[in-house]
Amino acid sequence: MEFAELIKTPRVDGVVLHRPFMPIVEGTLCLTGHHLILSSRQDNTEELWLLHSNIDSIEKRFVGSVGSIIVKCKDLRVIQLDIPGMEECLNIASSIEALSTLDSVSLMYPFFYRPMFEVIEDGWNSFRPEDAFKDLESMTDEWRLSEVNKDFSVCPSYPPLVAVPKDVDDDTLRKVATFRHSGRFPVLSYYHKKNGMVMMRSGQPLTGTNGRRCKEDEKLINATLRPGKRGYIIDTRTINVAQQAKARGGGFESEANYPQWRRIHKAIERSNVLQESLIKLVEACNDQSHNMDRWLSKLEASSWQTHVKEILTTACLAAQCIDREGASVLVHGTEGTDTTLQVTSLAQIILDPACRTIRGFQGLVEREWLQAGHPFQQRCALSAYSNSKPRQESPGFLLFLDCVWQIIRQFPCSFEFSETFLVLLFEHAYASQFGTFLGNSAAERAKLSLPEKTVSLWSWVNRPQELERLTNPLYEANSLVIWPSVAPQSLLLWEGVFLRWNRSSKCLDEAYEEMVHIIEYNKELQNKVNSLRRQLAQLETEDPLLQTP
Repeated sequence: MEFAELIKTPRVDGVVLHRPFMPIVEGTLCLTGHHLILSSRQDNTEELWLLHSNIDSIEKRFVGSVGSIIVKCKDLRVIQLDIPGMEECLNIASSIEALSTLDSVSLMYPFFYRPMFEVIEDGWNSFRPEDAFKDLESMTDEWRLSEVNKDFSVCPSYPPLVAVPKDVDDDTLRKVATFRHSGRFPVLSYYHKKNGMVMMRSGQPLTGTNGRRCKEDEKLINATLRPGKRGYIIDTRTINVAQQAKARGGGFESEANYPQWRRIHKAIERSNVLQESLIKLVEACNDQSHNMDRWLSKLEASSWQTHVKEILTTACLAAQCIDREGASVLVHGTEGTDTTLQVTSLAQIILDPACRTIRGFQGLVEREWLQAGHPFQQRCALSAYSNSKPRQESPGFLLFLDCVWQIIRQFPCSFEFSETFLVLLFEHAYASQFGTFLGNSAAERAKLSLPEKTVSLWSWVNRPQELERLTNPLYEANSLVIWPSVAPQSLLLWEGVFLRWNRSSKCLDEAYEEMVHIIEYNKELQNKVNSLRRQLAQLETEDPLLQTP
C-alpha cells in the first residue's frame, strides 16, 4: 500500500493552528505518510510536527465555509486546526483518520526514521540478559541462564534467555511451562544482595476445577527456598477472581501442594477497568466548570489514585517480605504480563538503589517490561480520547510510571533521573520514532527485525546532552531501601502528565531554573572552600608557625 493513496489533499494554505499555551499560528498544513506538519513564515514560530500514530481521535466542526479539526493526542494534548474550505477540511480529516489507524506494524514511522544524531551506543545491545546475569554471577552461583526458550517455542512472551535455579534442568522447565498460563513458568526477577532472597514472577498455575498438580512446578519454586525458610506467593487478584479463574482452567497454588509457601491475595485492577479509569480521569482534568465539588467528585469516580495506592501497597508488601521477613517471593496474577510486572518492577525500585539511576531504570524497563512480555503494541494502541471500544488497551505502564513519580516526590534526592524522564517514557510508549516499544514481546521484535531496522530509544537517551536534560539536580546516591508512604494523603495527582496541557507550567519552570542555579552556585562555593582548605594545609606544612593550635 502506498501512503499517497490515503492522502487526498496533501497541502492546504491559510490553516490556523491553536495549541495550549502557544500563540496562534497561520501557515501551510502538509500531510506526509507519518506526520501532520504545519509551518509558517512568521518569525519565531515553532513548527508543528505531529506523528499520525500520536493521534487518538479527531472531531470535525463547521462554521460557514471554514472547517475545524480538533485533534486529540495520545500524550493528552488537544490542538485545533482551522481549515478554509469544507472539501479540504473533510479530505484532511479523512486522511488523518486513515493514517492514524494503520494496522501494519512495518508501515509505522520507526521503520522509516533515520537519526539526525550520532549513535554513540546501540541501545539494542545495552541491556542484554547475559550482561545482567554476569552481575548475578558475581553475587551467587545458585542460578543459571537457560536457553530453553531460544526459539520462543516454550513461552512465546518470554525472552530467549531466562534465569532459573541451577538445580532445575530444561526438561523440567518444559513440563512446568505446560502448567503455567501461556507457558510463563517461574523465572528470576530480582536477587536481593543483602540477604540472598529472591523475587520470581510467572503466570497463574493451570489447576482448573479438578485441582491439577505439577510436581515439577513445586520442585522449581521450592528450589528458591533456603532450608527451614518459607516463601510468599503474592497473587495480584482477589481470592474471588482467582477462584473464578479455576472454571476457565486457571487457578492458584493450593496449601496442600505448596506447604512451604504462604499465599496472599491483593486487589489490583487490570485491562478495561484501568482504561475506563484513565478516560474518566482525563475527562475530570479537562473539565472547565471550575466547580470544586464537581472536580473532586469526578476525580474520585475515576478511581485512578486508588489504583496507584493498590499497586504501591502490593509492591511494598513484596519488598517487605524480601528485606524484612527474609523470605523469597513469587508474584503472579493471571497472565503475568501486566499487574505482575507493575509489582516486581516497583519492588525493585524500593529495594535496589541501582534501579534509581538513569541507566538502572532503563535496564529495569527493558528487563521487567519489554523482555518480560508486556504487550505494548496492544496496551498502548489507544489512549484517553479514543472513540473506539477498548479491546486489549490498558494504561498499565503509565500507571507504573505514576507510581514511580509518587516515590520520587517522597524521596526527591534518591533518584538520578527527573520527572522529565518518566514523561518521555510515557510519550514514547504511545507514539515514537524509535522501535523500542513496538511489538508485544521479544519474539515479535525479533520477527520484525527491530534491532536491524529501527533505532532504539536508549540510543537517544544515553547521549551526554540528553542525559544532562534528564538528570535530577538534587540527586545524592542513597544505598538504603526506601519505604514510600501509601497513605491517601501522601498520593497526589501527577500534574506533569494529567494537567500539563491544561495550565501553564511557566512558574514551575522558572522555579526549577532558579533551583538549578542555586545548586550550581552552591557547588561553586563548595569547590572554593575545598580549594582554600587545600591552600591552607599547604601553607601549614611549609611554615610550622602558621599551624593552628
